[in-house]
Amino acid sequence: MQNASKLIFLAAVAAAIVLPGGVSEAGGATTIRSGRLDAHGLRRLAAIAWDGGRYTAASGESVRVFVSPAYGADSDVGQHWADFFASLVHGSELGLLTAYIAPLDEVQEMCGGGEVLGCYWGQKLVAVGDAVDGLDARSIATHEYGHHVAWNRVNAPWVAEDWGTKRWASAMNICARVQTGTAFPGDEGSAYTLNPGEAFAESYRVLNETQAGLPFTWPIVDPSFRPDANALQALREDVVHPWTAPTTKTVRARFARGRHTWTLKLATPLDGELSVRLAQGSDDLSLLADGRTVLARGSWTSTGGKSLEYVICGQRSLLLRVTGGGRFALEVTQP
Repeated sequence: MQNASKLIFLAAVAAAIVLPGGVSEAGGATTIRSGRLDAHGLRRLAAIAWDGGRYTAASGESVRVFVSPAYGADSDVGQHWADFFASLVHGSELGLLTAYIAPLDEVQEMCGGGEVLGCYWGQKLVAVGDAVDGLDARSIATHEYGHHVAWNRVNAPWVAEDWGTKRWASAMNICARVQTGTAFPGDEGSAYTLNPGEAFAESYRVLNETQAGLPFTWPIVDPSFRPDANALQALREDVVHPWTAPTTKTVRARFARGRHTWTLKLATPLDGELSVRLAQGSDDLSLLADGRTVLARGSWTSTGGKSLEYVICGQRSLLLRVTGGGRFALEVTQP
């Protein structure tokens, strides 16, 4: 890279000389698209003689960054990007990242599109190293790192890369939106702006930029995905305290004298799979949305008890009803 160009690049990384989040200095929104690093992109990536490797960031963490030879063999470029990625809200996934920083033409060759400014797949992040049409390169890299976060999170029974992380997706009601046809997980084509995976990555960018005191911008994803403070807090929790698996609790109870129905109001703050097993002492088990609407009924198990399964999808409380007599024990597993 010529010295003048290199100085401009380093300044763009080190200081906010361009407004972030897709807003140019003239006030117009820049079209941003993120893509997936496919087999063609991986072959192109492997063909480039990258400079860089592992850098120790200012935080003391190790970050793997490679820089296109178009920027010259200057360790300062890789070091700046290592420091930048370590400055984002992150967890242990930072150590799994391999970031590739390249000029726009090389990024578009790897990411497969004339409008694409970055792409991600399988712990590999590709992003431009320079501002594009007034868009700060750091905004693009932050969006792509959002995909890296999702790749390393669990949102069973769904894929976090496509649906977003567990708490964020629940706060944004992604499951119910998919059911009603207003969200399309994994769609990188005509429904790109309604892809919750892209909305998650953009929300991650917003979280980092607003936390740094920068203005809230939402240029590329449908406005219906615009996160509020609760959604951003849920996202932050998913980054720093990842959800990993459902929890199980045992409820032991008995019917009141003269009663043959027992009901438990179950708080369901997170979407996902619910399973209930009734170990003993009852005739029936059911799950209700309210006092009347039955969502699922228990069926006999091989051990003589009853069990039911249901996918929580937007409901924030449900009712469990046991019918019978005597003592009984419920095993409840939920997100």
